[in-house]
Amino acid sequence: MSKAVLYIAITSVALSVLVMIVSICIVTGFKNEITQKVVGFGSHIRLKNFDNNQSFEETPVNISQPFIKTLRADNRIEKITAFASKAGIIKTDEDIQGVVIKGLDSLYQADFFNDKMYQGKFSLSIVNGQYPAIISKNIADKMNLKLNDPLVVYFIEQPPRIRKFIIRGIYSTGLEEFDNMYVFSPLSVIQKLNNWTPDQAGGFEITLKNLNDLSSVNHKVYELSGFQFNSLTIKELYPDIFHWLDLQDVNVIIILVLMILVAGINMISTLLIIILENTSTIGLLKAIGARNAGIRKIFIYVASGIVLTGLVIGNLIALTLCYLQYRYHLVGLPQESYYVSYVPINFSPANILLINIGTLIACVLVMVIPSVIITRINPVKSLRYE
Repeated sequence: MSKAVLYIAITSVALSVLVMIVSICIVTGFKNEITQKVVGFGSHIRLKNFDNNQSFEETPVNISQPFIKTLRADNRIEKITAFASKAGIIKTDEDIQGVVIKGLDSLYQADFFNDKMYQGKFSLSIVNGQYPAIISKNIADKMNLKLNDPLVVYFIEQPPRIRKFIIRGIYSTGLEEFDNMYVFSPLSVIQKLNNWTPDQAGGFEITLKNLNDLSSVNHKVYELSGFQFNSLTIKELYPDIFHWLDLQDVNVIIILVLMILVAGINMISTLLIIILENTSTIGLLKAIGARNAGIRKIFIYVASGIVLTGLVIGNLIALTLCYLQYRYHLVGLPQESYYVSYVPINFSPANILLINIGTLIACVLVMVIPSVIITRINPVKSLRYE
């Protein structure tokens, strides 16, 4: 077999595997990154009073619910925190901005925001009677606010109420829908504004250890909480975002199918060339008693070696490129369009292994078709031709 044909075949398989691995790493990276951001704002499951209230303000529930202790004992659940929301208006001398003040209890852990703080830190401690507020960079830029500035929020009630906060932190997540809306403060602020007792809140947010347990845990939460509560998963709360993420899976499937077809077609061509170049050898093997099945296996083994070489090269290049992007964020993105400022990468050994095994099996199977030509080669004619 000529070196040119060999190089073309190996390159084809390598490029196909490279594209497939890079695609799956990028798409799963997108899904993981955006899912983590959405969960960071609202956890995996939200449990609220079962009513027809469609506003940002909840009907109060008692924090000391008997089923909460049972849920906390479930090893699939990472944490359960109480929260409450209240719509308000930020007003400065130049502009106004509608926001949702989200009150968080003392059990809330701000791990999600640790690497997303633009200025200050995510601290909800009340110091010297001053209520802290964590606002987004979007709101800060629009309202010309800075760290440690006073933040005056108006609440539309009868009569209207005003609260003054101190900006203790400014965050930026890239999720415009959320960054333009949420201001975080202690739960006690919302309790006082709503004239609630310290044992009342708007609902509970349940964070899981694994997203795969979302459906089963939500079913358990719904059953335990009773008719008074309604539990909604993060996918039900924000269906548009998760439908968009699901569409990415379709794109990946199309890419995988096309790349496997390209690799398979090239291997068919390569095997045909190998067979034609070795017609006389096939005739000689048949003349000394070799069976068609045995000869076909020899050529398929040779072609499989080419596929394996291409797989190794493709994996090395793909994993190197993915690692460089994962480590150094070489390729950036407009955050306002893609929710992230760079192409995220997720290394999934299971997906990478499946791609390699699937490509190898597909290529070997399609090579069975051209190997049928071997059965049609006449040893007398092929030797005479030689």
